Formats: sequence, C-alpha cells, structure tokens
Amino acid sequence: MDINGDIELAVLRLRFRGIRRKWVVNSMVVTLLIVIVGVSAYAIAIHSYYYTGMQTSMETTAKTATDFFASYITKTSAEYYLSAYKYTERFDDRDKLELQFINAYGRVEVSTYGITAGTMPGTPDISEAIRTKKLTAWRGKNPATGERIIAVSSPMIYSTGQVVGVMRYISSLRTVDRQVTLNIVVAAILGIVIIMIVILVNTYFIRSIITPVMEVTKMTRHIAEGGYGGQIENQYDDELGEMVHAINEMSMKISQSEKMKTEFISSVSHELRTPLTAIAGWGETLMYDEDMSPDSQRGVAIILKEAKRLATMVEELLDFTRIEDGRFTVRIEPTDIEAELEDALITYGELFRQDNITLEYVSSDDMLPTIPGDPERMKQVFLNVLDNAAKYGKDGGRITVTTALIKDYGNTGKDYVRITIRDFGPGIPPDEIPHVKYKFYKGSSKERGSGIGLAVCDEIIKRHGGILNIENAAEGGVLVTIMLPTKGA
Repeated sequence: MDINGDIELAVLRLRFRGIRRKWVVNSMVVTLLIVIVGVSAYAIAIHSYYYTGMQTSMETTAKTATDFFASYITKTSAEYYLSAYKYTERFDDRDKLELQFINAYGRVEVSTYGITAGTMPGTPDISEAIRTKKLTAWRGKNPATGERIIAVSSPMIYSTGQVVGVMRYISSLRTVDRQVTLNIVVAAILGIVIIMIVILVNTYFIRSIITPVMEVTKMTRHIAEGGYGGQIENQYDDELGEMVHAINEMSMKISQSEKMKTEFISSVSHELRTPLTAIAGWGETLMYDEDMSPDSQRGVAIILKEAKRLATMVEELLDFTRIEDGRFTVRIEPTDIEAELEDALITYGELFRQDNITLEYVSSDDMLPTIPGDPERMKQVFLNVLDNAAKYGKDGGRITVTTALIKDYGNTGKDYVRITIRDFGPGIPPDEIPHVKYKFYKGSSKERGSGIGLAVCDEIIKRHGGILNIENAAEGGVLVTIMLPTKGA
C-alpha cells in the first residue's frame, strides 16, 4: 500500500473541499444578499400596499364625510348631533368600519357600535385632530380591547374656527395583519427555495469541474513521481477535455522519451563493462610488475581507483535501467545485517584514514536479530551512504554509525533495526532535501557523481519493506536513517 500516495490524495481532496466551500460560500453570500434585499423590498411594498392603501382610503372617506357635514356646522349643536345620529343610522359600511362622532372633550357621543358611546378612547389621533384642526391617522392597540386598529379622525369646525367635535373612522387590522404576514412568509419560503436551488446548482457545477481537476492533478503527480505513460480517461468535450488530451499526449511523449533514454543508458552501460574489465585486469597485472618505477605504480593505482569508481557508476546505471523496466529484484534470505554493515565499514576504513576522517561505530545494546534481506544489496546501500558521507561531509572530519533495535516501531506492532550514518559536514540546503532521492538529482553540490546512487538505495530499502530517511542533523551535518523490519514485509 502506498501510504504517502494515500496521504497526498487525502490532502488534495481536502484542498479541493476548501475550494468547493469557498466557491459555495462566496456565491451564497451574493445570493443571500439578493434574497434578503428582495424579501425586504417585497415586505416593504406589501406593508405599504395594505396599510398605506387602507389608511389613504379611510382618510378619503373621512374627508368626504367631513365636507358633507360642513353645512351643518353653522347650525346649533343639538341639530348637529341629531344629524350625526341620523348619519350613523344610515351608514352602510358598518360591517367594515366603526363610525364615531366625538365631542370637543374627546368623549364619544354617537357610534355605529352603540357600546362605545359615552366612552373616551383617549388615542393620540383624537387629541391631535382637536389641537391641530387637521385630519389625523393613527395605528396601534385599542385601549379597551387590546386589538390592533387603524383610526382616522377628522375635526368638525365652526365657521368661527372652533372645533365642535371629531368624526372618527375605525377599522380592525386583524385581517390586514394576517394577509401581510402570510405574504411575507410566502416570500421568505420562496427565498429559501431559491437559496437551496442555488446551492444544488453550485454543488453540481463545482463537482463537474473539481472532480476531473482532481483526476488530472492525481495523474500529473503520478507522472511527476515517475509514472510515465499513464493516461486519464477523457470523458469531456469542453476545455477540460482539451486539457486531459494534452496531459495524456504529454505523458505518452515523456514515456517514449524515458524509454529511449533508459535503453540508451542500458546499452552504453553494457558497452562500458567490457573495456572497464580489461582496464582493471591489466591494471592489477601491472601492479605486480617489480620493474615498474614508483611513479608508474602510483599512476597505475590511480587508474585502478578511477576504473573502480567508473565501474560503480556503470553498476548504478544498470540498476537504474532495471528499476525503470521492472527487472530490478532482490534475493531475500536470512541476513546478519550487523555483519554486512561491519564489512562495509571495514571496506571504507582505510579510505577514511587516508582522508583523515574519524569513524565512530556504536553497536546496539541489544543483539540484532537475523532479518530477511539481500546481503549484497544491503551492503551496496551501506557502501553508497558511507561514500556520500565521506564525499560530502569530509570537512567535518568525523562520521558516526549506530545500530539499535526498535521494538513496536510507531505503534505498528513490528520491530525494526535502525541504522544511522551521520557526517559533520555542511549539510544539505533545506530546499534540496525533498529531492535528494530523485533519479539524477545532484542539487548544488560540485562533487562528482551520477546522481542515482540514493535513488537505487531508496528502491532497495523499499523492496525490503523499510524506510530510508535523509535529513540535516540538529547539530550540523547530514543524518541518514535506515529502518529495516525484523520480519519479512
């Protein structure tokens, strides 16, 4: 199981969920504002239509009736109230409105609802109409019943300018309130329905974009990690389809290019093997020539050293081509991993002394168990890591190697052998650490090398079910940690 790939895919999904959330939230903010403004405007319009319309109608009725009674204002007060009584008797809209005639002191003298006669409503419209001598409207609760009403009071004025009384129209707001509330509730429900539709449409639209983008991103990441030739199923006939087609074409061309490169490297590596074998063989033969001068011997020693280095590079290139075309294998058998490490340390011991590098080896307090592994491949890993430590960390003058048995590593229930190799050199630039195990990556270092040694080592460790970790040590230098399971992976 590719744990790193699963983690990256999970992170990718979370990232797109964030985009989906932002998209929906942003679109919903606009939609919500539009709905709120729309419902508010509709509520104001409904309120104005019903309440203002009703008030205007009552004011018109009151003004017309007041003008009708203007001819009686010049008569006596008794005749005036007698006419008011007769008018209320013939009032046709008594089922909708209550008509009251109120004296100058605010008391109801005549009413279409007899029970209110003799009472004093005390609402602001009455006193305001008497004081200002102008038609006045008021909305509020009836002091006697607590019911919401609308009242319009029109003053009756003598020719002398004195207010003789007030003609007052009253209507209940129960029906109007219910109608206004119903309209606003319907508008609010419609707004909620619109919001839900917008959410569903946005969700579908975003999914139709983000899902293929996630597939494309996953494939491009797969290609970036070396999975050349992978193809994305193209189910789209729009710009996304064009992008998928371009990525598929790119992946195919990279795959073809990588195949040609691998075949070329394999061919050249095999061709180099024959002359290198001859050079090494004749070099070793010449080293035993007693008639050779010391300078010549030093020259032959250099030839053998460089031939050996070149042979190592050729083997790395061949391992690389085997990895690329799937022929790379490990032969698992019970392996004394500590013995293989010590053999590698002995092999490099003399070279370390020649370069004035001190080697410190601290073995595990626990006896390391025999583990399943390929002895030759593991020794190849140790030699490569030690060579890098000597090459890149020689300025530190010291290399430390430790072994330990880690039980129940990471709460996995499995035991691991941990091997650490650390130099005390300048370390690796932090931005280069994630790339050091990539094939042919050399970074900013000026040291010679093919750039594929660590990539091969990483592949070997993975084939053993282990972990190869490279990082900068806290006190300086590079720390390489190799974790190998004690039981087969």
